[in-house]
Amino acid sequence: MNWIPLENETQLSEIKQQAGYSIIFKHSTRCSISMMAKKRVDMDLDELPETVKPYFLDLIAYRDLSHQVAEIFQVHHESPQLLLIKNGECILDQSHGDITIDEVLGLIEQPQL
Repeated sequence: MNWIPLENETQLSEIKQQAGYSIIFKHSTRCSISMMAKKRVDMDLDELPETVKPYFLDLIAYRDLSHQVAEIFQVHHESPQLLLIKNGECILDQSHGDITIDEVLGLIEQPQL
């Protein structure tokens, strides 16, 4: 699964309005903690169902957009930060060492076999 670069307000509006699950990973390219968190997420990203849209926000390049994410999804701005969005609402907000895909997977409804 590949990251979708989050680079504009239109994408934020789409995430807010879409049905289903998305994740937003806010990453600082200048922070070693953020780099370690991204490595952990990258290793487990393929475990997410294909229906989950993974967005990557370079908050150094898109600082204003990062603040809009915090405002729109009503979370405190942090870096690194991973948000799980379900039907336009943030249902999980992780930061720093607490970022794991395991907790995300635990909240996502798995299809019945």
